[in-house]
Amino acid sequence: RTVRDQRITAYHEAGHAVTMHYLETADPVHHITIIPRGRSLGTTWSQPVQESSHLTRNEMLDELVTLLGGRVAEALVIGDISTGASNDLDRATSLAKSMITRYGMDETIGLATYGTNTGFYGTGKEYSETTATAIDEAVKAQLKTAYDRCEAILTEHRDQLDRLAEYLLEHEKIDAEGFNKLMEA
Repeated sequence: RTVRDQRITAYHEAGHAVTMHYLETADPVHHITIIPRGRSLGTTWSQPVQESSHLTRNEMLDELVTLLGGRVAEALVIGDISTGASNDLDRATSLAKSMITRYGMDETIGLATYGTNTGFYGTGKEYSETTATAIDEAVKAQLKTAYDRCEAILTEHRDQLDRLAEYLLEHEKIDAEGFNKLMEA
């Protein structure tokens, strides 16, 4: 790995972690590493305080913000974006789409579910192009709102983002205790 790759990875993971730290419903950071494992160049793990069978709308909205933390950190600090967020973007898009099409969590689309049946009239198509366009727009809006929230958090706490990334560049990993101490400094 190049120094450039390590720096991008450090800021990417720090972006996830700092964002998690400031979101009301996010699980606490458990461990962060920038040591590559498999296809992953780094990972930020969280650990739930208590197990729950239900996810609320606010928890899902906060999860969208967390998922975008790496991409936003790269854009803020590096001034460019990388391919490192591809899995995060897949997961964020899937979550936003599920909120809108499966869970009825978007006022503009409403309470109906879309994409869960085999279709109507034997066409295999369950909803109109107008509805498909509305769903696409709602997904984009949801992701934009999450991106903006994330950007506000990381801009406000840029000093902690930098401090955590520098720590990761030097030590390659940090546990929950070390992370919390660093965030309090």
